[in-house]
Amino acid sequence: MTLTTDVLVIGSGPAGGNAALSLATLGVDHMVITKYRWTANTPRAHITNQRTVEIFRDLGIEDDVLAQGTAHDLMGETVFCTSLAGDEIGRVRTWGTHPAREADYTMASPSPNCDIPQTFLEPIVIGHAASRGSRIRFDTEYVSLVQDADGVDVTVRDRITGAEYVIRAKYVIGADGGRSAVAADVGLPFEGEMDVAGSMNIVFHADLTHYVDYRPSVLYWVLQPGSDVGGIGMGVVRMVRPWNEWLVIWGYDINQPPPEVTDDEAIKIVHELVGDDTIPVTIRSTSLWGNNKMFATRYRAGRVFCMGDAVHRHPPSNGLGSNTSIQDAYNLAWKLAYVLRGTAGEALLDSYDAERTPVGKQIVLRANQSIEEFGAIFEALGLLDAAEPEVMRRRIQDRSANTPEAADQREKLRKALDLKNYEFNAHGVELGQRYASGAVVPDGTPEPEYTRDPELYYHPTTWPGARLPHVWLGRDGRRVSTHDVAGKGRFCLFTGIAGEAWADAASKVAAELGVELVAHVIGPGREYNDLYEDWAGAREVGEDGCVLVRPDAHVAWRSAALVDDPTSDLRRVLTQVLAR
Repeated sequence: MTLTTDVLVIGSGPAGGNAALSLATLGVDHMVITKYRWTANTPRAHITNQRTVEIFRDLGIEDDVLAQGTAHDLMGETVFCTSLAGDEIGRVRTWGTHPAREADYTMASPSPNCDIPQTFLEPIVIGHAASRGSRIRFDTEYVSLVQDADGVDVTVRDRITGAEYVIRAKYVIGADGGRSAVAADVGLPFEGEMDVAGSMNIVFHADLTHYVDYRPSVLYWVLQPGSDVGGIGMGVVRMVRPWNEWLVIWGYDINQPPPEVTDDEAIKIVHELVGDDTIPVTIRSTSLWGNNKMFATRYRAGRVFCMGDAVHRHPPSNGLGSNTSIQDAYNLAWKLAYVLRGTAGEALLDSYDAERTPVGKQIVLRANQSIEEFGAIFEALGLLDAAEPEVMRRRIQDRSANTPEAADQREKLRKALDLKNYEFNAHGVELGQRYASGAVVPDGTPEPEYTRDPELYYHPTTWPGARLPHVWLGRDGRRVSTHDVAGKGRFCLFTGIAGEAWADAASKVAAELGVELVAHVIGPGREYNDLYEDWAGAREVGEDGCVLVRPDAHVAWRSAALVDDPTSDLRRVLTQVLAR
């Protein structure tokens, strides 16, 4: 038996699921296979940043995601302590909840971040994908593939019957996780190493309300004897659902035999991290995993594209894993759609590699650096050479003394905790990608300089390759984001009243090339007006200039002013972007 499809997606996690949803929304014939019987069975990924929620907004599922997520205002009182019931060492306001950062996040996007465990997110994504035409085959395992000039033959196995059969696809997406067989089979090159440290997850139910409701957060970091062994920097008590479902992360020495985590041992670890051995605990699951520091330097091999954990493998620090995976899929899906429709050349697909590999490398290095930055907390407290638990406890307590040594310790601790902003408030890492590829046409201007730290702060710009800045426009008196005007699988052009000729040019070029390109003239008396005059400040071109935006809300090109022949310029640019 041989089945046929335009695109075969292997894997249904954050990357594969969003590839399916994006392709289904764009009307691309595709199929999804996953060796599992259903979606994620443990809460794993959870932090969902603004860029990802924007993507869900464009795909029409933002409301469903936010309804099941824990809201932004409950995410951010991140605590460092000896246990939940013990000494609070310090607190950092995270995920943009500090009043000084709240405005940055609010101004940057129409969408808030949220916390939604993978167990809740995946059914939303897969459900909407299936309702829009995704053909999803569970209990179906990837075996091997063979490419030729016209397509890929993928051998799969039905895990219920054991029968093997072939799926013939024009393109294949390998979204099969951190031990990707697809990436290995097509020979993608990698840098870095796997299993640099050992971690365990313990998912449990317990009512911890009285320890956390006055300091609501997603994460509580616990510094106890052994907390610097393996793991992700310290012990973690992570909220899954407020405030009765939780996940503990504890490390182990990966160079030793893996521990056997029985329910009794898991309850003991939970009680120690909570600091209260009287609370009833119900263990739901336990699992062991390795921290990785590895990234692919190429995501494409012929007609096969890999994404998600298959190509960027790292610990969960910074909450970048599922977000980057979802953004990989969103980047590639519209390009596949345009190529399969015949409105773009095959070379457009090369831009996926060029645009997403730098992002993958960045987030792998950033996540691992965030673990290393916990060392400053241990150093500030004098714990790097404290092997005995009693010595460790005494040195933590020493910081409260009225001595010059304790004052120095407190100052070092303050600086060490401030450093954790690079893990928990890295807004620039989350929103600041600027692409350079054949699908971006430079306008001859130098890249704008960063006025603030580029990891901590997002710098909005319409410089070609950057994400379209969000501002509120007005339509019939109601607020509409620039991101709502863009997207929807089409190209979009923004101009002002003095640049109306660009809108006429867009109509002509769209008809010539058979591409959906909508133009919006922003100004009084037009469909959209500059409600707060924010677009005038964000556009970085004259009122008679234009900003051309791709279907994924990244700027393809811009013109500072109206030119003599806007149709010719726009035709040249769009032809180049689409590799025509």
